[in-house]
Formats: sequence, structure tokens, C-alpha cells
Amino acid sequence: MKNSQTSLKDQLNRPLRDLRISVTDRCNFRCPYCMPAEIFGPDFEFLKRAQLLSFEELERLARVFIGSFGVEKIRITGGEPLLRRDLPNLIEKLSSIEGLQDIAMTTNGSLLPKHAKKLKQAGLKRVTVSLDSLNDEIFGKMNGRNIKVETVLDGIKAAAAEGLGVKINMVVQKGINDSEILPMAEYFKRQGHTLRFIEFMDVGNSNKWNLDSVYPKKQILDDLHAVMPIEPIDPNYKGEVATRYRYVGTDKEIGIISSVTDAFCSTCNRARLSAEGKLFTCLFSSKGHDLREPLRSGYSDAQMEKLVSGIWGNRHDQYSVERDQPEKMVSRTKVEMSHIGG
Repeated sequence: MKNSQTSLKDQLNRPLRDLRISVTDRCNFRCPYCMPAEIFGPDFEFLKRAQLLSFEELERLARVFIGSFGVEKIRITGGEPLLRRDLPNLIEKLSSIEGLQDIAMTTNGSLLPKHAKKLKQAGLKRVTVSLDSLNDEIFGKMNGRNIKVETVLDGIKAAAAEGLGVKINMVVQKGINDSEILPMAEYFKRQGHTLRFIEFMDVGNSNKWNLDSVYPKKQILDDLHAVMPIEPIDPNYKGEVATRYRYVGTDKEIGIISSVTDAFCSTCNRARLSAEGKLFTCLFSSKGHDLREPLRSGYSDAQMEKLVSGIWGNRHDQYSVERDQPEKMVSRTKVEMSHIGG
């Protein structure tokens, strides 16, 4: 498909620049804030293989998003994306697309020792690894499977050893792991990896979210600054989800993703594609737009471009801004985070 990019903006004048592709709805962890074990148990019905978009279908859609609309970044998500067989083959296909500037992956890190080398060779540039504590007891409860911290740290080391960029995401829940903020910050400062703290978000319907469980951005900053003084720094690019801070007198930084207390909807330029081919225009969407059926029924690239253009052009999502407006939240159901990634 020839590169004939259009300046695609949504109803709030936000461009489309970042595509997040979920490759599976399965995960080997059962983190309560994402995939609680009491719901996602042995009898839970996950997507069947035929329902998943093939690597060829994902590559074709990516070419539309990149060539027609100027998407610059792709992030591979899940579930746990490394559960998708032969994932490096997809990375290789995507990384060869002209115009793509960055391809990254979000993972729980447990399978990185096995796959990091092939991922790097295929063209992956960065990984974001989820780790919520350095304490085995706390982390075991938070991952729902009593998996040890060392398992994830080994994955981080494997990724770094292969030359992949590494960031760490920590979801902070009041009374659960807020005591780990400083130990995590101190450890990853020494390791030289950027740590990003994430406010506990009300993604999906099954994580028992309530505002009292949110450990807010301001408190995180106060905790850090009291021990390791920090100062704000400029974002890397317009629409960056994390606000950035630097430890005073160093070039080492942390970030905070604070969609609850400090919404960033006004600059959101991200679309999410679920493993079965539904396009979601917000992390908190109630439903997605089916792209799989048009793909498999013979739509041309031009027709797919028109379809996506209409979806994004009509987008007006700003859930985090509207969260405290009860009339807009009544009986609202949301897609689960494990289904479309973070």
C-alpha cells in the first residue's frame, strides 16, 4: 500500500499516533487488579485460535495504520504477549514496515529469559515489565500465583543483556504495596532502569476498584521527594502518558501515570486493537469496533482505511475526565484490561 497519510483527528482534535496490539487474552499471572483468579479460573473461556487475528492480518492492519494515518509507535500487549506462539515472527513483520519509528512490548517478564534474544533480533526495541513489589510475599499475592520476584528480575536482566530498552511499571494500591514505593525506586535507580508508578485504575469491571484504594500521584511524589529529591522534566513527546521526574543532580528518572487524579485525556493519541480484531478508542471503552470481519470478508486496504477513519473521526472519549460525573457512569460496563492490554 502506498504511503498517502491523511491528517486524521478525532472530535477533540487528537491525532492517531500510537497503536497497541493485543496478541492474546491469556496470561500466566492472575493479578487481582487485572485478571483476578476467582473470575479467570480453570473454566474461564478464552479466545480460540481461529478467533485471533493471524500475524498476516495484524501486519496488514498495521500497514494501514502506519501508511494511511501516520501511526509512529506500536506496542505489543496481551494478556501476556509471550504466550502467543512464534511472537518474534510478528515482531519481524511489523518492524519492517516503512514509517514505523518504535516497536515495544509490555510483559510480566517471566518468559523474557527464553525469548529476549529472538525478540531483539526480530526488531523489538523496548520492553516495559510489570513488577509491583520487591517483597516476595507481597508480590506473590499481587500476581495471584505466588511467583517469586526473582523470576521477573531475571527477565529484566535478560532483556537488558540483549540490548533492549527496559522500563518498569508498578501499580500502586493503598494498603497493599504502597510500602514498596521507596524500595522499588531505590533499587531501579541503582539498576539504571526507569520506574513508572501507576495509580490503581478502574479498568474493566472485575478488579473491585474504589477510590479509597488509589494511592495518589501527589502522595507518591511526597514519599519520594522526602528521601530522594526529584524535579519535574519535560515530556519526551506530546501525548506521553507518564509525567516525568528526575532525581536531583542525576540523569536518572521516574514517571507517574495518574489517570485517576490527573487525567491526560486531552492529549491521548492511542488506539487499541484486541486479539480478536476489535478496535477500542479508549482504555475504558464499553465496546470495540470489529475489524476482523471486514478483513476476512474481502475489504480492500482502501475500504479498511475508510472504516478506521470513520471510527477515529467520531471518537470523543475522555473517560478519566468524566469519571466523577455520575450521570455518565450509570450502568457502564468496560472491556477488561487483560483483553486489550494497558
